[in-house]
Amino acid sequence: MKDFRKLKVWEKAHALTVQVYRLTSGFPRHEMFGLASQMRRASASIASNLAEGCGRRGDAELGRFAVIAMGSASELEYQLLLARDLGYLAGGDSPDLSEDVVEVKRMLTGLIRRLGQTRGRTVVAAAG
Repeated sequence: MKDFRKLKVWEKAHALTVQVYRLTSGFPRHEMFGLASQMRRASASIASNLAEGCGRRGDAELGRFAVIAMGSASELEYQLLLARDLGYLAGGDSPDLSEDVVEVKRMLTGLIRRLGQTRGRTVVAAAG
């Protein structure tokens, strides 16, 4: 079992989630159970999956949860584009958050490679 708090990618994902929660609090009221809720769930899912993977046995399971986290990051990346195109984001918010999501995805890619995961399948045995 690993301490998820020691993963730099978890720290970045957690900070991203806090930003998303703050940002979506300013969305139109009719979006609170729509896009705002989806964005919150997707962002929280990134850090949550990393935490869950750390609580499992071994690097292979952590890698599998990191792949799931990557899917959530991609989902959030699209939702930010949609929110921008709907006019829900202020001018500076969208590029900053989008850059943060891309950075989290880059970090997840490194973690997944290090753990030997590609598209959810173990490619090489992960070193302990």
